[in-house]
Amino acid sequence: MLRVLGRTEDPGGVGTRILVSVGASIINGRLKPGDDLNSVDLARRFRSSRTPVREALAALEREGLVEIAARKRPRVRSMDIHEVREMYELRGELYGLVSRRIVRHCTDGQLDELHEAQADLEAAAEAGDPERFFWLVVGFRNTEARLAANETVRGVLDSIGIRTLQLRHLSLSLPGRMQTSAEDHRRLLKAYTDREADLAAALNRSIVRRGLAAVEGSGWTGSAG
Repeated sequence: MLRVLGRTEDPGGVGTRILVSVGASIINGRLKPGDDLNSVDLARRFRSSRTPVREALAALEREGLVEIAARKRPRVRSMDIHEVREMYELRGELYGLVSRRIVRHCTDGQLDELHEAQADLEAAAEAGDPERFFWLVVGFRNTEARLAANETVRGVLDSIGIRTLQLRHLSLSLPGRMQTSAEDHRRLLKAYTDREADLAAALNRSIVRRGLAAVEGSGWTGSAG
């Protein structure tokens, strides 16, 4: 799902185009928590029947981005700050585990993937491109989860990661956050390279906590309007 939502070119068939468009609008904040999603309007906009619209919205519901209640319009899923804090706490602990596994099990060649990702991150930060930077961070985090080679942990992180994409996008769009995030990832990568498992785990948890603090300080309420 993350690979689909991150597409910027040639998203595929009409159902995928609807999924990408609605998903991207949720992630970048154009659609707010609680906003209605009118399937008739979406079908008209994409010149499709309502079946691809229903399928796209159902896929987004499975990933926790959309709510579909009986006899009501689908809407963007709302979260309260308590739920957000719980998810960020779990993400932080799991990424701590991911860091330990990367240090203990990854070869230098595998770490080269993260070095390449870091170079792209820093280039996007230098260029002042928050949208590209955001998706590169998502890619960096997904690479970490894959390199940790624990499919259960990876699956949980994928699920939580999708549900918090809008908040992560908000966090990284705030003034100064790209530069701070790039520096945080640089320190994390050095800990991986130096094979410092405890330090890498602590830095990764700190990255997640810093993201939550940015959300809390932004005035985000989790409600429409």
